[in-house]
Amino acid sequence: MADPHGFLTTRERELPARRPVDVRIRDWKEVYEEQQAGQLQRQAGRCMDCGIPFCHSGCPLGNLIPEWNDLAWRGHWHDAIERLHATNNFPEFTGRLCPAPCETACVLGINQPAVTIKQVEVTTIEEAFGRGDVPPQIPDRLTGKTVAVVGSGPAGLAAAQQLTRAGHTVAVYERADKPGGLLRYGIPEFKMEKRIVDRRIQQMKAEGTRFRSGVDIGTEITGQQLRDRYDAVVLAVGATVPRDLPVPGRELDGIVQAMDFLPPANRVALGEEVKDQVTAEGKDVIIIGGGDTGADCIGTSIRQGAKSVTSLEIMPQPGEERPGNQPWPTYPTLFRVASAHEEGGDRIYAVSTTEILGDEDGKVSGLRLTEVERTDAGFEPVEGTERVLPAQLVLLAMGFLGPEPDGVVAQLGLETDERSNIVRGRDYQTSVPGVFVAGDAGRGQSLIVWAIAEGRAAAHGVDAHLMGSSQLPRPINPTDRPLVV
Repeated sequence: MADPHGFLTTRERELPARRPVDVRIRDWKEVYEEQQAGQLQRQAGRCMDCGIPFCHSGCPLGNLIPEWNDLAWRGHWHDAIERLHATNNFPEFTGRLCPAPCETACVLGINQPAVTIKQVEVTTIEEAFGRGDVPPQIPDRLTGKTVAVVGSGPAGLAAAQQLTRAGHTVAVYERADKPGGLLRYGIPEFKMEKRIVDRRIQQMKAEGTRFRSGVDIGTEITGQQLRDRYDAVVLAVGATVPRDLPVPGRELDGIVQAMDFLPPANRVALGEEVKDQVTAEGKDVIIIGGGDTGADCIGTSIRQGAKSVTSLEIMPQPGEERPGNQPWPTYPTLFRVASAHEEGGDRIYAVSTTEILGDEDGKVSGLRLTEVERTDAGFEPVEGTERVLPAQLVLLAMGFLGPEPDGVVAQLGLETDERSNIVRGRDYQTSVPGVFVAGDAGRGQSLIVWAIAEGRAAAHGVDAHLMGSSQLPRPINPTDRPLVV
């Protein structure tokens, strides 16, 4: 174990400070300041190597958390990154972006604040990069097999890196101009600077992975053409069909899907020029959806100079403590304050939009909404609570339905389920032999840790298919989906 006195002497949970709000909203840099090494190591020492480390079950990647907490506490950073990379290809991504279900499963969290697992993780990988401990892992030999990976988000990158290191020749196709998927243009710079993505892409290129950006599979290259060129294909195209808002006035100008708003903003933050960009400057902004994407829209709107920002959520406001029906070690629904929420704006819960109002020019001018109560039949309006909020920009951040059904999915004739996700077997192979799927395209909208776990597992399935092995990845409970460790 780490410090034998651990949580007995270090009872407080300490995280790095966030930069002052009035400073950070003037730029697009990451919001956290650097944490002192001694403080971080004391926090790692609070991990007591429990007899049954439930943090393992909370993490879809099966990260060896007590092991690298101990090594970080001792300052053995080289060994710590070895244990961390054993299960996670990209701890610099998860350490910044994951909601940390491992922490809500931490045994210490039963009666004390949980270990700062995510912060130890991101510090370990940053120490490794600083020390030169993340060299390219070039395969000893090549198999002569070729694999196309479609999509360069976390699932696609994880699959590509695993397959490249196994000796296969891998090409990653990305329809945007640079690889990274939502890591690059969906996640704001203030949550993860894009130099972090570029750094890892460079390592993958040095290992032999080839990137083909600006190529739209399904349009410029058909699914069948791709299948004919490669021995195997991995689809990691994500769940990119957004949920819409079917209410009167939806056709008005100024109603924008979050993923049509955030990527241009990210490009401008990176110094690129975007024509006809929709911005929040000087506008009353309403964001429908209270998840991570909604929070990203809040922080982006504030940095663009919005007049006001209001976030709407149909669910009631969560409590500060675990609900009785979500006991430890499950991931609870709690009232959480992201960095963007600290920066301004109002959050309104238990409301539903009934109509979008417009002016004589066909532009949005406001939202008519009503409070709702949750019943067995769904959400019912509360009589007498109707009101109108002014808005010149409405951002829809209500999640995603599944992968785009046309294009490569239709061209390959892939089977989909009732939720429009691509059907796959335990080896992640679809209904078309040699075509595999990983991440949100097969699982549905989920977490970055699930994307990486599925990318690794799909790579194992592809490798077994190409090399003639019948061995399947081991199942993991409770979803019975395989995981590579």
